[in-house]
Amino acid sequence: MALLKATALEFAILAGHLLLYPSGIAQERRTTPKLPQDTAQLPTETNPPVVLLHGFIDNRSVFVLLRRSLAQHGRHQVESLNYSPLTCDIRSAAELLGRHIEGICERTGSRQVDVVGHSLGGLIARYYVQCLGGDLRVRTLVTLGTPHAGTSVVPLANAHPIVRQMRPGSPVLEELARPAPGCRTHFVSFWSDLDHLMDPLETARIDHPDLTAENIRVTGIGHLALPVHPAVATGIRQALDTARPGSGATPRPGGLTVA
Repeated sequence: MALLKATALEFAILAGHLLLYPSGIAQERRTTPKLPQDTAQLPTETNPPVVLLHGFIDNRSVFVLLRRSLAQHGRHQVESLNYSPLTCDIRSAAELLGRHIEGICERTGSRQVDVVGHSLGGLIARYYVQCLGGDLRVRTLVTLGTPHAGTSVVPLANAHPIVRQMRPGSPVLEELARPAPGCRTHFVSFWSDLDHLMDPLETARIDHPDLTAENIRVTGIGHLALPVHPAVATGIRQALDTARPGSGATPRPGGLTVA
């Protein structure tokens, strides 16, 4: 019954997303906060800006509801980055993300950002953090249904180079498995027990001895629902608002039931 409900929800979300997709094709307009002249390099709010990074062959429209939820709870500096659907390399996409984040920090005066990545977007952000020095800039990285250990689903998709990079044992994933001592970023991974694109399901967990990571199991929804479901949005806000582990904050539960 849970699988049936989750599948029906996935189809409904897909239909709605197809309608919204054209609205997210273009890059969003960048705005610079209006600051007093003598404080031009100071951030305008306590929380760092949030960067949203979509998944494979998608665009920023997937985050319409999450962005609204963040804004309603005080997160007004939120930006989405579109990378080309023709992107063939996680490494080059991570470099693009790095340039984008540097631009955000320059415009807002913030030293760090938080990042939320869906599916492939989470893998791109993780590569930036671990392999390109992005842990200096990314305070918290939240991933949603990201194949951290690779996924074996849809073998025929191997014709696409970036899909091959998401396969277990790929050179990119081997780079991410290497030691990462002193990594400063806090990772939070939301993974679903009904995610049809993760094979095996646990591949969406972050299991790395050098990373400070929380893995939150989501019960009752699939891959497409992760960036749009209100219960997950609440979990994301808590992940961004709660202090880092070891600072005395109350630990979050390791599971989230939404159905």
